Amino acid sequence: MAATAEDWHRLAERLSSTLHLAVPPIAISFSTARPDGVDAFEAPMSEPAPDGRCGRVPAGCVFWVRGAERTFSTVAEDHGNCSVGQVTHGLASLEEVAGNGDVAALLGSGWVSPEAVGQIPAVSERPGAVTYGPLAETPAGVSPDVVLMRVSGRQMMVLSDALPSLRIEGKPQCHIVALAKEQGVPAASVGCALSRARTGMTPDEMTCALPAGELGGIVEAVERASAIDAEVAKYAAADARRFARD
Repeated sequence: MAATAEDWHRLAERLSSTLHLAVPPIAISFSTARPDGVDAFEAPMSEPAPDGRCGRVPAGCVFWVRGAERTFSTVAEDHGNCSVGQVTHGLASLEEVAGNGDVAALLGSGWVSPEAVGQIPAVSERPGAVTYGPLAETPAGVSPDVVLMRVSGRQMMVLSDALPSLRIEGKPQCHIVALAKEQGVPAASVGCALSRARTGMTPDEMTCALPAGELGGIVEAVERASAIDAEVAKYAAADARRFARD
């Protein structure tokens, strides 16, 4: 049976409470068209770059930050400033963005090799819209594909204990969304310089993308791991008191 808005709210609350998340988990949904009743993201288009790139935000990962505040839908043009994010989210092919200035800058700096670019995971079917918003506020009629969290090192520890299949990835940060959606595996990223500069993520933050369809079992596993860690931490704290000095 399909999850309801109430189900998503309950799972979001459990996830936030168990992990003590500073930022609420967000839902990312891919669809053929904008969902009914969901507002379009409103911001002016940027001035075009010399290669013609423009968008409503510097990169698609910025929508992760805005999506923690409210629910909105986006289309390909909104993501147009970041070629990498367009590819990972299935909004453009690698061939379509290969001549763009940001791709040239990343290749020219040695940040990524041409061979690695061709291996970046991407959403396979081009969406007509991508919707972002707090998981707890998922509106009726919207079916999240991916749940994304911003986490600390301690929270990542719990997730790693809870999810043996968790993949720890590097750059670009946004490809973990494609991994969770396309391969159905939880994937975390240590972040990337490109995304951190554009989103303003703090140095101690990482991200984790979860397949939304598996969220019920994932939350149960996280709750079990968190309870075990709390028990072990309580033991360790008591044991450490033997070393206290006056």
